[in-house]
Amino acid sequence: MRAKVHVFLKRGVLDPQGKAIASALGNLGFDGIEEVRQGKLIEIDLAASDPEAARASVEEMCQKLLANTVIESYAIELES
Repeated sequence: MRAKVHVFLKRGVLDPQGKAIASALGNLGFDGIEEVRQGKLIEIDLAASDPEAARASVEEMCQKLLANTVIESYAIELES
């Protein structure tokens, strides 16, 4: 089973990389960019076959290491 964890800064937290990307896109001629939020994607291959156990394990990983839950939010996707 594969887990994908999408980690982003929470709304209201300054995202300087997102601002830089938005500025660069504008400089390249892309109009209509209102906001860019930059994040990270973490893929984890798991030996677990039970989706509930896999999700619980990945949730714990996020809480302990993968996301700084004070300033970041995350979403977990599981693929068989």
